[in-house]
This record gives sequence, C-alpha cells and structure tokens, in this order.
Amino acid sequence: MATIPNDPMMLLSFINTKLRDEYANLQLLCDDLELKPSDITTKLSSIDYSYNEELNRFI
Repeated sequence: MATIPNDPMMLLSFINTKLRDEYANLQLLCDDLELKPSDITTKLSSIDYSYNEELNRFI
C-alpha cells in the first residue's frame, strides 16, 4: 500500500496531482496504489470535496 498524506488538504493535492498527471480515473489510481476509492472519497468529503468523473478530479 502506498504512503499517502493523512491530512485531508494534503491528500486533496496529492490525489488531484496524480489524477492530472498519471491516471485516467480514480479507480485506476486506487488499483495501482492499492487503495480503496471509498477511503479516499470519505476522507475528502470531510472537507467538502467530491470526485467529478467528467473532470477526473476532486472539486
């Protein structure tokens, strides 16, 4: 499992950068980093961000 930031704001930046630069969607990112998409979405929802599939980023 990848080491990812625990702080939600740092996680937001980390995930959105990965999505922009390396992955076509959240599922591919999570598969590659051995993460559960629900863990990411839950953590980022705590700071009022949700995944937008069309834009491939959390907004």
